[in-house]
Amino acid sequence: MPQGKPVSVPDDGLTTRQRRNRPLLIVHTGPGKGKSTAAFGMALRAWNQGWPVAVFQFVKSAKWRIGEERALRVLGESGEGGPVAWHKMGEGWSWLRRPGAEDDHAANAREGWAQIKRELAAETHRFYVLDEFTYPLKWGWLDLDDVVETLTGRPGDQHVVITGRDAPGRLVEAADLVTEMGKVKHPMDAGQKGQRGIEW
Repeated sequence: MPQGKPVSVPDDGLTTRQRRNRPLLIVHTGPGKGKSTAAFGMALRAWNQGWPVAVFQFVKSAKWRIGEERALRVLGESGEGGPVAWHKMGEGWSWLRRPGAEDDHAANAREGWAQIKRELAAETHRFYVLDEFTYPLKWGWLDLDDVVETLTGRPGDQHVVITGRDAPGRLVEAADLVTEMGKVKHPMDAGQKGQRGIEW
């Protein structure tokens, strides 16, 4: 895509404007750092356009105070840009489950997905971040057929960005834009834990 121009233009009957403004299903996956960070950067762009933004976090604890949440909440309440809704659907990193908590996490994921389906049907927002959404899919907590069908059939001009490792092949195939974040080096390889201002 030299200078942001497409390599080829399909014969789909759409005008350049219609094709340019087509809503996108976006997936950020892979083992590298930056999937959520990139999605929140896109959310900032959406907010700046005045679009209603919704963030659904699926495996991050409601107790965590992360920088992106604070920044987007403040911006959403500023009266400039678009409004921002933020939803936390989990109780913490689900691969660190407490015994007996698996059903609670699965129920939270199903409840979160049901809310997303309602909001997509009502065209409540124009930009959605489904953060760490690949994990409930990977663990079988959500029906992949239902997810793909809902996302590809969503009405209006709603953009959806999904983050998380190991995105299912069918989701990748259905998406319009897929970025795989690869890891070359990470401080954790040298025994360094995540730090304030970098990870949160």
